[in-house]
Amino acid sequence: MNIPPQAPLHLLHRMSEGTLATHSREPRGFPYPTALPFAPTARHVPMLLISHLAEHTRNLHADARAGFLVAHPADGGVLDGQRLTMLGSFAPASPEEGAELARRYLRYHPDAARYLELGDFSFWVMSVERMRYIGGFSAMGWLAGEELDALPPVSAADESSLWEYFDAFASRPENLRLLGVDRYGCDLLLTGTRNRFTFDYPKQTNEELKAALKDCFERQRDISQR
Repeated sequence: MNIPPQAPLHLLHRMSEGTLATHSREPRGFPYPTALPFAPTARHVPMLLISHLAEHTRNLHADARAGFLVAHPADGGVLDGQRLTMLGSFAPASPEEGAELARRYLRYHPDAARYLELGDFSFWVMSVERMRYIGGFSAMGWLAGEELDALPPVSAADESSLWEYFDAFASRPENLRLLGVDRYGCDLLLTGTRNRFTFDYPKQTNEELKAALKDCFERQRDISQR
């Protein structure tokens, strides 16, 4: 096993859709895969916004165990790209968690606001037990769920401060949107294209995060001006 540090984490943040595999109720026992949009939580695990009436939601109520696959195909096809299979269980978010999850999810998927208005949709969050990462030749192996991230997440107060810093940063590109920021990188939308900016090392303090964001914005500005 030769997995680059935080490679599974960065892959999760780079993708907007994945495949959820639940245990079918009828016909009983079969895997039931379905493609879904998702967003990473502050702890880098998938959160889903799903309907109470959906077959996969009913399956999760009967058996919370599930798999979740994200893949980033390369030019040569899906087998040449990165893949991450996560095994664990999903649970509905509490009402207290729901408001914060909604704010975060809508940054990544603003069109999902119409689903929240229906009242039939709720957030489910994955607890990861095991992961299988494949990143190319000789870069593959199994990891425990806790290996996804050993650092504490960015606090709500620090995140709010970072968003204020983003809004006040005059030299950032006008068409740049900040979707999320964590200790390892930030998720961006530039001219409609989703991207992940990886920091050179994990940022432990708010000041380090601001400096990393400034570097990111300046690089994105240079790219947009070419």
